[in-house]
Amino acid sequence: MITFASMIEIGNTLISDDVVQKQFVCNLSKCKGACCVEGDLGAPLEDDEIEILDEIYETVKPYLRPESVASIESQGAWVLDRFNEYSTPLLENQECVYVIYDENGTLKCAIEKAYLEGKVPYKKPISCHLYPVRLSNLLDMVAVNYDYWSICSDACTLGKELQVPVYKFLKEPLIRRFGTDWYSKLEQVALTMEASNE
Repeated sequence: MITFASMIEIGNTLISDDVVQKQFVCNLSKCKGACCVEGDLGAPLEDDEIEILDEIYETVKPYLRPESVASIESQGAWVLDRFNEYSTPLLENQECVYVIYDENGTLKCAIEKAYLEGKVPYKKPISCHLYPVRLSNLLDMVAVNYDYWSICSDACTLGKELQVPVYKFLKEPLIRRFGTDWYSKLEQVALTMEASNE
């Protein structure tokens, strides 16, 4: 475990110190889930997730809007985007096809709804679960970066009010992706950095 000026190295990962130093708590009452609509690409998918999406589609299908079902059955449960990388399909180049709306007009994930009701063992794409952290491959390393997006400004404000750093807000998905030992090491680094700033 090595700490650089702006990066933290744990195993084969390089973590931006923003993951430790920035604060963030999703504020769905404000943004209404805008990250599922904004942007011009679907959610990035890891290689093993495309098979999972194919496997769970029929179970998730009843949770989807009719237009999403039509779109998936036309283009598939996943696509190759313009960068030749796997991602979730978009509905008419706007929201992710897996988006559904609750009674308050807030965007939710149909896959996650099926998961919470015990229908599928897969919560949602790890890239969605990890947001505002984004992963990218650097040769034999994985870069773990905080991705600031203006639509999440309310989440940044709430995070500051509650004093919740990004890595604590994302404890569950970080453990899901990298494991408990990795997360414990990140916590140790974070505590050391916090102590040095006091």
